Amino acid sequence: MRVLTEIITRLTHNLESASLFPTMPTVTFRPESNTCPRCAAKMKVLKTNTKPVATLPIGDFIAREVQYSCPCCGLIVGSEELKQLVPVRCNIGYDVLSYVGQAFFLDSIDNEHIVESLREKHVTISRSEVSYLAKKFIVYLSLLHKKIQKETRAFLSMNGGYILHLDGTCDGDSPHLISVLDGITEIVLDNTKVSTENADDLIPFLAGIKAAYGEPVAVVSDMGKGIALAVKEVFKHVPTFICHYHFLKAVGKNLFGEENDTIRKRLKNHGIQGILRKRVRALGNTISFSPPQQIKTFLRLFETEEVMIPSSSEGLPHLIIHTLLLWMLEGKNQGQGCGFPFDQPYLSFYQRLVSAYTLLGMFGKVGLCKTAKEKKLYTTIRRDLKPVIRDSALKSTAARMQEKVAVFSRLRSAMRITLPENKRGLNDNGELCNMKTIKKAVTKFSLRLSRDTNLMKDKAYQRLIDKIDEYWDMLFCDPMVIETSAGEILIQPQRTNNLLEQFFRAFMRTYRKKNGFQAVTRVLKAMLEDTPLVMNLRNKDFMDILLAGRQNIGERFADIDAEIVRAQLNKSTRNDYPVSIKLKKIVNAPTFLESLTSLINRKVS
Repeated sequence: MRVLTEIITRLTHNLESASLFPTMPTVTFRPESNTCPRCAAKMKVLKTNTKPVATLPIGDFIAREVQYSCPCCGLIVGSEELKQLVPVRCNIGYDVLSYVGQAFFLDSIDNEHIVESLREKHVTISRSEVSYLAKKFIVYLSLLHKKIQKETRAFLSMNGGYILHLDGTCDGDSPHLISVLDGITEIVLDNTKVSTENADDLIPFLAGIKAAYGEPVAVVSDMGKGIALAVKEVFKHVPTFICHYHFLKAVGKNLFGEENDTIRKRLKNHGIQGILRKRVRALGNTISFSPPQQIKTFLRLFETEEVMIPSSSEGLPHLIIHTLLLWMLEGKNQGQGCGFPFDQPYLSFYQRLVSAYTLLGMFGKVGLCKTAKEKKLYTTIRRDLKPVIRDSALKSTAARMQEKVAVFSRLRSAMRITLPENKRGLNDNGELCNMKTIKKAVTKFSLRLSRDTNLMKDKAYQRLIDKIDEYWDMLFCDPMVIETSAGEILIQPQRTNNLLEQFFRAFMRTYRKKNGFQAVTRVLKAMLEDTPLVMNLRNKDFMDILLAGRQNIGERFADIDAEIVRAQLNKSTRNDYPVSIKLKKIVNAPTFLESLTSLINRKVS
């Protein structure tokens, strides 16, 4: 980089580019030689082009490129140095592109803050340009990933092969984003987007992975039928295992999903959550005027576990009932963050309502509420709860679900995964335990359950036993002996697809944080299928392969043909039939047909 050497040297001596250049500087780039590389004739100056360019060392500047032409063979040569700084027909340098991509995907920085941080480096771009550059970053990364497939395959072979972990995510009517990684090195190998997880769509995808990396040592996936058929078709003789987390999730939903839906719907019909929130808001206004000493006394009752007697609880009923209301509402937030069926928020909410109703009944007996206003407060809330408590269908369903949750918890304990007492939530890869020990514990669980004649009258328990039997050979795997150039090694396939699950969750949280909405359907529709490749940027082994001796990823991007990138971007943004949001609203309206008929009649008349 001979032209910029002096400038960069000055910048490294704590001098900012703004102080160096009061106006935007112009830097001239020439071909490295005036001798034609094709015929060795002496070349002449053809023309000079200028364009604005932005790089991190000096910020925005004008690049003046001198081009040579060979009078003998007609070859036109430009500056290779400039091509290493910025793509052809582009203004943003590779280093800026790399900076934006890593800030966007790895650091989860929003567009506005990326713009501000670049402005401090005297690089001027807009918020919309950040989104475009982030997408462009993925295209470059994807092309570079394919460019090094042979090197990656050689690296995987050194480890005895790879264990293919296959998983996907979707939201609403979005396409399914499918990703595959190696369970040994944790390198993301490939990605695709399909409309559904059916075998016909997945077979070509898996065949491409097989062609690029060879057959895996084993396959770990969820229980999707389409995935199972595709894996069986492409990897006929490869051992296939079921992700323990996905297995438990599926059998749990099957075991008490119906009861959970019933409880949710009946609680919604009663509208109890909205009623309690209304009471909390009303009491909150009252409590805000409570004397500080009264609040201290209330807190001391809990800290010292003093028995509340009328003399010590005078003036505190509002605080106590307000806290009880908050405790009831928090029932829906209980659990380890694993989601249903590992957490049962509606059952927990209902159980707290029942407990609170009983506790409120004690208030009158112990004389906690003295004044008429205080008595009216607790009787009103108890009256709010009464329809829920007297709902016999809700009561029996909750009892039945509680029994099934206890059975499900025994299975979780046997499989040593996502246990209720751990603090890892969805990041739980399963307690480190010998697979034979887990297999023995699940065997004991199945025998105990199948011998319980009362429970086995319920078909849900019969289905649970059937599922365990059906997937038995796919659930338990002893360490596998693999031949490598260094000799035999033992490989134990991971029991879960949590590596991908964790990535998908973190990725979606990033977009929710950026966009401020929960549903990510639009994001998944617009997202480039190779976006999960950003996971590899945190993998040291993969980065050693990717960089191939270069200092940073920006330098490696210069090895990719900019025209191929441009074609890929055009392909990804093409929409065969764009439909506006307003038009979609018209089509989805219940009166669409009548409105269209009326419009036609008016036109005819």
